[in-house]
Amino acid sequence: MPQIAFPKLLSSQIAFDIARTILDGFDKHYRLFRATTQLAKQRFEKADWKAAQEDARERIAYYDRRAKECVQILEDEYDKEDLTDEVWREVKLHYMGLLIDHLRPELAETFFNTVCTKLLHRTYFHNDFIFVRPATATDYIEREDTPATYRVYYPAADGLSFSLKRIVTNFQLQTPFAHLDADIAKVEARLLEQFGDARFEPNHQLQVLASLFFRNKAAYIIGKSINGNQEMPFVIPIIHNKNRELILDTILFDNMHITVLFSFTRAYFMVDMDVPSAYVQFIRSILPRKPRSEIYTMLGLQKHGKNLFYRDFLHHLKYSSDMIAVAPGIRGLVMLVFALPSFPYVFKLIKDSFPPPKETSKALIKEKYQLVKNHDRVGRLADTLEYSDVAFPRSRFSEDLLAEIRSYAPSILEVNEDEVIIKHLYIERRMTPLNIWLMEAEQRGDDAAIEHAIIEYGNAIKDLVAANIFPGDMLYKNFGVTRHKRVVFYDYDEIETIVDCNFRNIPQPRNEEDEMSAEPWYPIAKNDVFPEQFGSFLLGNAKVKQYFMKHHADLLTAQYWQERKDRILKGKVDDVFPYPQEIRFGGG
Repeated sequence: MPQIAFPKLLSSQIAFDIARTILDGFDKHYRLFRATTQLAKQRFEKADWKAAQEDARERIAYYDRRAKECVQILEDEYDKEDLTDEVWREVKLHYMGLLIDHLRPELAETFFNTVCTKLLHRTYFHNDFIFVRPATATDYIEREDTPATYRVYYPAADGLSFSLKRIVTNFQLQTPFAHLDADIAKVEARLLEQFGDARFEPNHQLQVLASLFFRNKAAYIIGKSINGNQEMPFVIPIIHNKNRELILDTILFDNMHITVLFSFTRAYFMVDMDVPSAYVQFIRSILPRKPRSEIYTMLGLQKHGKNLFYRDFLHHLKYSSDMIAVAPGIRGLVMLVFALPSFPYVFKLIKDSFPPPKETSKALIKEKYQLVKNHDRVGRLADTLEYSDVAFPRSRFSEDLLAEIRSYAPSILEVNEDEVIIKHLYIERRMTPLNIWLMEAEQRGDDAAIEHAIIEYGNAIKDLVAANIFPGDMLYKNFGVTRHKRVVFYDYDEIETIVDCNFRNIPQPRNEEDEMSAEPWYPIAKNDVFPEQFGSFLLGNAKVKQYFMKHHADLLTAQYWQERKDRILKGKVDDVFPYPQEIRFGGG
């Protein structure tokens, strides 16, 4: 193994100053990030949903702004000829020293990578110069002067009802509860039902994260019960009733319900955290199968989530040998999609040109993907990770696949003896395309699976409508089925906001000539949508049509879409619950 050529003595003042500048840039970013996050409590208390949505969108942009600021400062301050390889090696070592007592070293390392990869050539992207591997441990880095990550309550000593009430009231929400004692009684009853006949051990306790998790129109209490060697996670959602009073809506225990709450198809939480790694460790204790990369991402720290994901991907490449291949499904007109079968994600490349009837551009498609990144995804839009200059082993690509990429996207492909470099791509969780799911269910004769998929498909569209999203291309091939059998939309090149669409009924023909015309005889503007036409390309299968008309016939009427558009224009924000309606307490 080659030895890393680090300098024996840290002697460069330039290197220290660069390291200090980068860390100052990160600290500024997290200070602003946290200030916006702290506003979430106030937005929730006042039910100011519009401001909450704007905060969530604005916060996503903070990281790139601070990174660009930092790059600009360094480019203005230093001449390239002074920044030798030796200086850059010292920059990293000085930076490591500055992180010794830092509360967020893993995030600061990622920020360092972001800045340095904008200044250095790709050949420098290894551990001599950037943090390909983490250099600072994040275990037990809380200090005495930082607030505790979680609070502990002891029902055996204080009583379960009293402990639950303390859990809720310790968050000091300023909006009054409608009937807190009655809600606490419902939570207590559900907890006792979960405990069953279990004997309470001396260590019985409830641990609850010290900050609420805010998203959309809800605040979530995240905790777990510890009894002996048994741990049971729980989540208590707090929402507003119609009178703008607070209620406890339910309590979640089921692992699937809690996993879906942290799904990659949902918007990022707003959580005030001194030590993010401690929050991640707590959530990992209740969701041990959830990768750290996804947890960081769901906490709004998506850049570090990307960094961790890429490290996991490099590790997977090292310990796998299967070939990268075109992903299953109908080929798209806009994207080329390939996958590593052993890795549960797909890689999406924007083609260089698009055949008719597509009228779009690369820039416009990137805007659509950014819209989704900034939007409330309500559990129905897949989050994507955007990367530049991703290097794959050349040996994992067949000549046929390389020829296909050269044919459709030559501008983003670079190939050398050892590597295939993709200059821009999106990485997305792999799902079963809905059209394939329906075809396989029909081949099995599984009517229940077909009905479930169509119910989910319609519900996905309705949830997107509630979030002011019109999918555009509603063909089944553009939707996927997750491992929890939820239907999710993942093809974004034609999405629009509902308020930008004009939903119309097809006019009655004026005469026989109109009726027989092969082309529409009436004028059609660019954003005109005729919902009654959806059936012609969605309902060719008799069983699919039967279940669609049973559960979602309203989607074929312009009235349905226009009524939702009117609500959005009036500032109404619909509730979209990330858990089943039947487990809600139902107390308004």
